[in-house]
Parts: sequence; C-alpha cells; structure tokens
Amino acid sequence: MSMSFQQDVKEDIILKRAETGKVRGVKDDALIVAIDVGMEMNRGYCTTPDGRDIKPFKFDNSREGLDKLWGMAMASKNRFKCNEVIIGYESTGPYGEPLLHYLAKKSVKMVQVNPMHTKRLKELNDNSPLKTDDKDPRVIADIIKLGRALSIVIPEGDAAYLRRLNNSRERHVRERTALVNQLQQLVFLLFPEFKKVMKDIKCRTPLYILKKYPTPEAISVLDKHVLGEEMRKKSRGKFREPHAGMLINLAQNSIGIKEGVSGLSMDIRHILLQLEMLKTLIAEVEGEMEMALGRVSYSSKLLSIKGLGVVSVAGIIGEIGDFKNFKTRPEIMKLAGLDLYEISSGKMRGQRRISKRGRSLLRKILYYAAIQTIRKNGILHDYYTRLTDRGMKRMVALVAVSRKLLGIIYAIVRDDSEYSVDFEFTKRQVIKKAA
Repeated sequence: MSMSFQQDVKEDIILKRAETGKVRGVKDDALIVAIDVGMEMNRGYCTTPDGRDIKPFKFDNSREGLDKLWGMAMASKNRFKCNEVIIGYESTGPYGEPLLHYLAKKSVKMVQVNPMHTKRLKELNDNSPLKTDDKDPRVIADIIKLGRALSIVIPEGDAAYLRRLNNSRERHVRERTALVNQLQQLVFLLFPEFKKVMKDIKCRTPLYILKKYPTPEAISVLDKHVLGEEMRKKSRGKFREPHAGMLINLAQNSIGIKEGVSGLSMDIRHILLQLEMLKTLIAEVEGEMEMALGRVSYSSKLLSIKGLGVVSVAGIIGEIGDFKNFKTRPEIMKLAGLDLYEISSGKMRGQRRISKRGRSLLRKILYYAAIQTIRKNGILHDYYTRLTDRGMKRMVALVAVSRKLLGIIYAIVRDDSEYSVDFEFTKRQVIKKAA
C-alpha cells in the first residue's frame, strides 16, 4: 500500500464529519422541529433540548400543509422563547424535496438524519420495537439533540439541472438493460443459435437483422451475398459474407420453437421500437448535459482529465453540487461513501473497507471513470499498477483509484487549475495536492 494511500486512510479515520458536515451540538435556546416525511401525510414535532415540547401534529404535502408546519414552528419558538430553529427529517428519497425547497427560503437551519440511526435509537427509547407515526418524529428529534444529524446541501442552478439529467439518464439506461435482457430471452426461444454469430445482441448489426428478419424462416431463405453486403455496411466491415452464410445455415436448422412465432415476433418488434426510443432519449439527455456543462466555469478543467467525458463530468458535478461546500478532501470522500473504516476489537484488526454510506450513483460514476484512467497511458495506470504489484486485489485497487481520482477532481476545482497530460510536472503537482 502506497504512502499516499496510507495518508488517505489516516485522514479519513481522523476526520469524523459526514456528508457536508456533522451538526456538532444543539444550543440550549434552540427549537428542534422533527419531521417524519410521508408521501401524502407528514408528522411534525416541536421540542427543546431541555424537554419542553408540544404534541406531534399532522400536515399534508400542500401549500396549506407546509404553511401549517411553519406556523406551528413559529408559535413554538415564541412559546418556548427560542432564538434558533433547527428543522430535521429522516432521509426519504424524493418525498422530502418539496419540503426542503419550501424551507430553504426560511431563516432556519435544516438537517437530515440517517435512517439507520433512527432504526437503532427507536428501540432504545422505550425498549420496544413499536413503530408509530407519533414515535418516529420524537426519535428524529432525539438524534438531533445528540448532535448526530447531517447538514443539507440543496443543488442550485446548473448543478441541480445536471443532477436531474443524470438521474434521468441512469433510469433510461436501466430500462435499456432490462429490455435487452428480455430481447435475449425471446431470441433464444425463437432462434437459439443466433448468438453463435452475433455475440452481443445489443449492437447495431444484430438489432438491424432482428428488425428486418425477425424469424429464422425469414433468414433461411436469404441469399448469403445480399445478407453479407447488408451486414458489412451495417457493421462497417466487422461482419461479412462468411458470417452471413453461417447465420443462414443455422437458421435453416434452428431448434427454435415453431408455435406462437407470430406473437414472439411482435414482442421482439415492440422491444426494438422501445430500444430505439430509449436511444433517442439518452442522446437528448447527453446533449443537454453538454450544453449545461458549457455554463459551468470549471467543467472544461475536469474535461481536460484524460478518461473523463461529458457524461462522467456531468454526473460528478450533479451529484456533488457546489464544491465550495467541502472544506477538506475527506468531507467529499464521505459524500461519495468512499471513506474508509475498520472493525477492530482487542488484538483483532479488521480489514479496511469503504463505508458505502454516501451517494451510490457518484461511486458508480467514479468507478467507471477509474476504469478508463487505468488503461495503458491512462493518468492513473502507474498508480493502479503499483497497488496490484504489491498484492492488492484488482477490485480493491480500483476503489483506491476512484478515491485518488475524486481527490484530483477536488484539487482541480479547489485550486482553479487545469489538468494537462502534456506536462509530467503539472500532473505530479495536481496529484500531490490531491493526496
């Protein structure tokens, strides 16, 4: 393990901040408003550090409901003579976002609570696994009192737009993967031998053949010269007449099912249409990503890193938001869930692992970007090679490369510098600052 990687480990163990900063404590004159967020109905609870409180109340996800929450909070603030209002909720995916944007315009401090902490503390309060709507906001309030809440960063402007685009693209990619899997199953029923010639069914040439000749019978009567020319043009020379001849011979002797062929063909045609639509949608999203990046001042500096493209940079900026919210490198590692931890007891020293408690999509983007940077002549190829030569497993080494890459990105934005592969000195200086 390299010295710089060991230093990264030490920094992450020493620093005990979460996502964008852990709330260290709550002042005695603060009002805590805890919210159990739901899709239709929410539960609110107002309390103070010394235990003064009001009964939990309901409010819905509407303008009237949010105004009711704000009115209850202000009334409790005046009643208990508090000088500060802290509003916290349990991380609940999209259901809490309208609430966040509503409160962002108010003079309050907003925090969030890890659902894992809520689950663990819930039973400690009354030694019971009981779960009720009134109990949940009380537990959230207790966690905030303990100073275990996390501050919240709401992306704004182009960073927020890029996050939405990134989520949209990720959803379309998942849909495309599911459709490709369904297509493979249907083709296997109809023409099991198809993949002996077309190894990757999602490529342009096999999709073209399935669209134009959806059954083995349609392929079996073709002339190999004609099919070979079509395949050559579509694949740009990868497939030629010998492949066409092999495909025709396989189609003539296929063991595919013969009953219900028309229904299978229609199903395949529908999947192909959906794949074409998704291809168009993904291209549109990526085009919007490129336009949005043009409005982000430091995006060109990140794009100068060999191995990072438009999709990767757009995803990283969208997931991180404003880099200024992070004062140290370990903080941004926490956001990505790439911070290290170990479980040790007595003489037993546990293996160090990443926490995986940050933004999972950011880790995914960094992982695939890391794969590009470790290729031959890649900016982190030597670093990756040193780790694997010392016995580190390849997957673990890729995680280390992801951490290193995130550090480089953070250093570039922090120092307003540009990464250049043309000057070895510049490269070393950037990596040195990131470490």
